[in-house]
Amino acid sequence: MSQTGIDPTLAGAAKAKGKRPWFFDDPDVERVFNVTMALAMELAVTRQRLDALERLLEERGVLAQADLEQFRPQPEAEAQRQQWNRDYIARVLRVLIQSAQGRSAESEGVDQAMEAVMSELTRM
Repeated sequence: MSQTGIDPTLAGAAKAKGKRPWFFDDPDVERVFNVTMALAMELAVTRQRLDALERLLEERGVLAQADLEQFRPQPEAEAQRQQWNRDYIARVLRVLIQSAQGRSAESEGVDQAMEAVMSELTRM
């Protein structure tokens, strides 16, 4: 649970209102495309922010690039990183998780192995 009281794992799995636009005829290709685009957006934002932070820190003489390379987090920080990773996986795989949930609602027993994998990933 974040400081705002919103569970980011649940928020990341929330469905948007309205119909999802489809770009490919094959639903599996569409899902892979959506996961790829989610990753690309996350990575682009992260890269821009990281670049800004590194440049500001180096310009102000606070931190050198070598300091970043040698950094090892404390146990509490590592636990926070692991929680962030779980939330991140839930956001990235949101489309696949929702798809697996929809299939199970339509037909019990369909693709149980995939659902088990999705369930395990969201608990990581």
